[in-house]
Amino acid sequence: MGSETQDNSRERASPEMRLRVTEVFHSLQGESRTVGIPTVFIRLTGCPLRCGYCDSSYAFDGGEWMSLDQVLLKVITHDCHHVTLTGGEPLAQKGAFPLLSRLCDLGYRVSLETSGALDVSKVDPRVVKVMDLKTPDSGEASKNRYENIKWLQNSDQIKFVICSRADYDWARARLVEYELPSQYEVLFQAAHGELDTRALAEWILEDHLPVRMQIQLHKFIWGDLPGK
Repeated sequence: MGSETQDNSRERASPEMRLRVTEVFHSLQGESRTVGIPTVFIRLTGCPLRCGYCDSSYAFDGGEWMSLDQVLLKVITHDCHHVTLTGGEPLAQKGAFPLLSRLCDLGYRVSLETSGALDVSKVDPRVVKVMDLKTPDSGEASKNRYENIKWLQNSDQIKFVICSRADYDWARARLVEYELPSQYEVLFQAAHGELDTRALAEWILEDHLPVRMQIQLHKFIWGDLPGK
């Protein structure tokens, strides 16, 4: 499956293929397994979801049309080994797939932040996928594409952004239903400004959940400043 996925991604790449890009910037990874590591972020424009806690709504529209080569040149100028493709929802643009493969071909350590609402089956297997499962309080739980779970690898991560105790109980039930902790690293994150971080930590400890709790490091350093 891996080689076929890479071949299909390259077939879709063409000299005229373009991506609508909100920003390319250098910062510290604020989430996931590589938290704290200097990373180049490519934020693509557009998203079919409207989560209530979204902190990147500025990427819903606008942006600049760029060729794949133009995007890669911007990445190269930052002289950084880790690259994250994010959004919006990056997989809403078909050019995201060949871009991910091109980054891997260049030797970057590449991760993808995706909502879990779009098909991940054609993502290059060299990419680490950080995939959300949207909770009820996000307002977008109906968009969860649960068939994506079978396309994840052991190196991938599943993230729950939790807004309330009801969200926590819902997420805990999904852990059991899909046997997630035995296959993937699971991330629990309190929705910024909606759920007390300490409360979530205490619930996880009380229930002995085999998950990793994370905070958004960049928000503690830079607040809600775009491009950080």
